[in-house]
Amino acid sequence: MVRRIKAKLVLRLREQGLSRNAIAVGYGMSKHSVIDVFDTADRLNVSYSDVEGKADDEVYALLFPGRGVIESAYEQPDWTRVHSELGRVGVTLRLLHAEYADSCRVKGVPFMGYDRFCKLYADHVLRLGVTSRVERKAGRTVEVDWAGAIVPIHDTVTGETSKAYLFVGCLPFSRYSFVHATGDMRESSWLDCHVLMFGYFGAVPARIVCGNLKTGVVSHPRDGEIVLNDHYRNLAEHYSTAVLPGRVKKPKDKPSGENLVLHAERAVIGAMRDREFHSLDELNLAIREWLDAYNAAPFRKREGSRLASFESEERPAMIPLPAVPYETGEWVGSRKVTGDCHIVYKRNRYSVPHRLAGRRVELRETATLLEVWHGGERTAVHRLFDHGHINRVSTRAADLPEKAKWREWDEQWVRSWAAQVGPNTVIVIARIFQSAGTPDQAIDPALAVLRLSRRYGRQRLENACDVARRVVNTPRHRQLKTILDTGQDHEVMEDETLKVKGLDAEPATGYVRGADYYAREAKR
Repeated sequence: MVRRIKAKLVLRLREQGLSRNAIAVGYGMSKHSVIDVFDTADRLNVSYSDVEGKADDEVYALLFPGRGVIESAYEQPDWTRVHSELGRVGVTLRLLHAEYADSCRVKGVPFMGYDRFCKLYADHVLRLGVTSRVERKAGRTVEVDWAGAIVPIHDTVTGETSKAYLFVGCLPFSRYSFVHATGDMRESSWLDCHVLMFGYFGAVPARIVCGNLKTGVVSHPRDGEIVLNDHYRNLAEHYSTAVLPGRVKKPKDKPSGENLVLHAERAVIGAMRDREFHSLDELNLAIREWLDAYNAAPFRKREGSRLASFESEERPAMIPLPAVPYETGEWVGSRKVTGDCHIVYKRNRYSVPHRLAGRRVELRETATLLEVWHGGERTAVHRLFDHGHINRVSTRAADLPEKAKWREWDEQWVRSWAAQVGPNTVIVIARIFQSAGTPDQAIDPALAVLRLSRRYGRQRLENACDVARRVVNTPRHRQLKTILDTGQDHEVMEDETLKVKGLDAEPATGYVRGADYYAREAKR
């Protein structure tokens, strides 16, 4: 099966300011496929805001309705010459774009607009390692790395000395920075530091420029696609950002990060060299005090400070934080979405968008979250219920269809069926509706119980409900089927037979209520 490009993801990243090359490299996509999405979206006048509420398949069908790959028709500028000319006095990107457009008109070929011209030049200077002569854009990039030096941690209890490593991150536009100490340089620490950094910023830049460390980058060949670590790629997708590793042994690809490493080492290693730290928490508290002062300190060669520039210019241009922070997790298999738009995981139910009803979805579990994925797209996120909780339901209103289009079954119809079986069945069905968050969530479990009458008969189901309701607060299909399979309902039938015989031998003095009475009691 041909792997189709995620057109919706490309449009979202484009709206955030990423170039075609940046998207292709950061997400492991074909550059030509990304160009196809850009050009087709321009031709059809389609932006991310137009397709935000659509699924990936719908966006792809909108852009490429049964058509092949569309090649770019734009004449490509000589970026080496563009960069060289920018070094001359009085030369600007707008002037160079005008000259490029005039040249294309003479040749009679199409030319790109000024905005795209600027974006491609910015990508050129980033990927080729030259120093950009264009002012950095606010909220676009964060440079991250590990500092080379270590800080000793002295344990007062054991007397042992351990090592602490420094993670650094810097926003090149405002120079606003982040530093955090960890006990190791493993993948989990690398990812956790990113989560803490984004939390410290209160927002997310459009892309992350990192080194080629193994915890983030699997391979970075001279020719060919960069392969990112799966968890690092998942983190980037969670925060709607892209990862762009710098070239191997080319520190100019992330000069701000390298400069911050030097500042952090001088401050934490040098200025605190006579201070003894007994825990990572104590060290990070000292680092935070230094970091806040460092960001608030005035610039030496221009007005303002890192903090002032970040608050006034950079943060408004950054991506808002997601509702929940990223957590490392593992894939835990697939589930089929039920007719009421839920999946069952660890005996609890979680809603899924109604368009996926009847399909299989993949589940990913973290320490506190359950993620639902379909076709490489995360479609739902839920808080996991605490350990030991069962038969709970987590439903997002947006996942359910409009009530008028919902289902042919309704609560009244289900309760009517239960009344035809018997009073104990009415009570069991009533308890199922009482335990559900909404009536719609109770319909499938209730129908599962009532359908047992088709296999075992109404009387046996009625007797099984009588047994189950005495020992289980809310009997479900699983408990009732066990009672029926093991014949425990026959004991009730024998008891009832004896009771009937006894009543026949003696005058009846009591009043036996009918099924309608129990139905009314269950509704109260």
